[in-house]
Amino acid sequence: MNDSSMTLYKRRRRRNQAAMVLSCGAAGAGMVALVWILATLVLKGASGVSLAVFTQMTPPPGSSGGLLNAIFGSLIQTLVATLIGTPVGILAGTYMAEYGRNNGLTSVVRFINDVLLSAPSIVVGLFVYEIMVQPMGHFSAWAGCVALSILVLPVVVRTTEDMLLLVPDSLREAASALGAPRWLVIQKVCYRAARAGLITGTLLAIARISGETAPLLFTSLNNQFWSVNMNAPMANLPVVIFQFALSPYEDWQQLAWVGALLITVAVLSLNIIARTLSSPRASDR
Repeated sequence: MNDSSMTLYKRRRRRNQAAMVLSCGAAGAGMVALVWILATLVLKGASGVSLAVFTQMTPPPGSSGGLLNAIFGSLIQTLVATLIGTPVGILAGTYMAEYGRNNGLTSVVRFINDVLLSAPSIVVGLFVYEIMVQPMGHFSAWAGCVALSILVLPVVVRTTEDMLLLVPDSLREAASALGAPRWLVIQKVCYRAARAGLITGTLLAIARISGETAPLLFTSLNNQFWSVNMNAPMANLPVVIFQFALSPYEDWQQLAWVGALLITVAVLSLNIIARTLSSPRASDR
């Protein structure tokens, strides 16, 4: 190796080492921030966890209480939003992957889906406020469900399309050679092959909407009392956390920390399940 080659090699080696140091430093800073946030959340939130949190309603200032109505409201709105958004997202992703891979409509839908995927959630809340809350004349849990379902939709569409495109065409051809119609091939072959990915996409969509506050501020708002009326304002954890955290009352602030801890644990659990289902070992089963 001549002198010029050795000089070039050393220069590239120094650049590589500098890039590695910067990359490791950035990763370390991110990990420190994450651990700091989680540690603070656990220290402040775990001390307030008690049976009352799961059995009592949100209290007025200076009184004892819990988050039962907010937990119920978040669960029911997340469930309904998932039931609305997931089937539509799966059907749209199926069309894009199976029927219209190369046509213009698929390109347009994919572009709009990408825009919606990165759109701020508050824009969705304002949109649903204009088309539902204002015409109805009042906030409602139905409006909150519609707003959350719009946030579910792009995640499920993207995941469904990507997972179905990973299914080998040879499986489709083999099923078609046996005389199966196209809809049956998709149902019995493609969906089964992509099942883990479809479930993962749904779980990730649920994890995304679990902590959304902005859309619910403009749609379902909040309710201090227990309510199962979907046509009226309904309590939910994100809005309760937002309101209690900004209040000057220490008991409300403590409940806000507890609510934040509950949402974090739920989202973390969903992500772990999604990672497990999307692992190669899960796909081989």
